[in-house]
Amino acid sequence: MGPSRFKLITFDLDDTVWPCASVIQAAEFALLDWLGERAPRLVEVHDQRSLRAHRLSLMRERPEIAHDLGAVRRLSITALLEEFGHAAEEAGDLADQALEVFLTHRMRVEPYADVGPALRRLATRHHLISITNGNADPEQTPLRGVFVHRINAAGAGAAKPDPDMFQLALALAGCTPEHGLHVGDEPYLDVQAARSLGMEAVWVNRYDRPWPEALAPPALTVTDLHQLADWLGPHVLGPGGAGDTGGV
Repeated sequence: MGPSRFKLITFDLDDTVWPCASVIQAAEFALLDWLGERAPRLVEVHDQRSLRAHRLSLMRERPEIAHDLGAVRRLSITALLEEFGHAAEEAGDLADQALEVFLTHRMRVEPYADVGPALRRLATRHHLISITNGNADPEQTPLRGVFVHRINAAGAGAAKPDPDMFQLALALAGCTPEHGLHVGDEPYLDVQAARSLGMEAVWVNRYDRPWPEALAPPALTVTDLHQLADWLGPHVLGPGGAGDTGGV
């Protein structure tokens, strides 16, 4: 079966539809500035790197919440505020506010130039769902209105490569894995995770990275989403399952 069989296309977000690292860094610097005004002793001791180390330690200690990056960040900030003398209730309130500061800046993503036009082209014929281990919401970005559903690890209760997010997307689209296509930049977390469930997968390789020798190659490798849209072609399954028959 060719690419015309796909009813559902799921998309990873970070480093697939927008660059991520610089946005996270800016959000964390904004958070540090905010904390510096309210908890200066904490910021005298901790920087971006040590705060990250603290979160990673917390994820190891609390694997049941490790998939929920927002909850991990909030608990980490709460614990550190208490460690530096803030009462528990005050620490919790400040941590809630700190998380909002971080998320406000986290949403300031700028999609790659090809993404908006390509996704809107695909959305006319496919059911598009975003799935991400992160906590950016496309509805608060320039991609508002493109995805019919947005799934993150916190909401699904598990992070990729766990199949839960893919299974939820399939259920929302009302289709089986063979009619689902996943698009992402991570060979294991995206491509292999989707294939293990029976979906097809496309690898987005914007930065000329080598494909892991241990994995079978993806169905398609693209450097931008226009190439994906061209591969899918004009005669494709739409959200209701009907093909583009050219008016016949």
